[in-house]
Amino acid sequence: MRRRGALVVLAGLGVGGALLLAQPRPATPAPGSPEVRFVQDMRVHHDQAVTMSVLVLKVAADRSVRSLALDIQLGQEEQNRQMEAWLRRWNAPDGAAPDAMHASMMGMATREDLLSLKTLPVREAETQYLRLMRRHHQGALLMARPLTGSRQPLVAGLARQVTATQSGEIRTLDSLLRARGAPPLPAPHGMRH
Repeated sequence: MRRRGALVVLAGLGVGGALLLAQPRPATPAPGSPEVRFVQDMRVHHDQAVTMSVLVLKVAADRSVRSLALDIQLGQEEQNRQMEAWLRRWNAPDGAAPDAMHASMMGMATREDLLSLKTLPVREAETQYLRLMRRHHQGALLMARPLTGSRQPLVAGLARQVTATQSGEIRTLDSLLRARGAPPLPAPHGMRH
């Protein structure tokens, strides 16, 4: 039995069986499409989060900071491997470093911010990491929001995953900053709160 756009497969599941629809593989997104640009930009964005996490893990003493940094590092390295594979499959280049204005809108840290994670005293470096990562995650939410409804299932799934994971991590970052009496950095441009 065939239907346009979907292959109908009859599968016996338990009593009576069930009708399952297997959707065809989605088309490759066009070069320069919002989906390709999102994956390219998010790759670069994740690279910086991994870098910040590795830097703070070299100096941090607080177990909560170390645990969060390791979770962020490992989670974003895994997502980066997925995105690298998609870009190869789509014959799309890897993302390029954004200009300063675009990086700021993405909530990314400056070179000086990154250097501070190496040079500040331990407690201050931990707090700086929490503040920088909170703004960084807010930037990721801004980037992901328009793609959560993408017709490209892989990209929509990633955007939703980024939104869920990083929203939860922002709550953890807020809690750790409150415990230190440290105010957060201003949100990236375009963030409502």
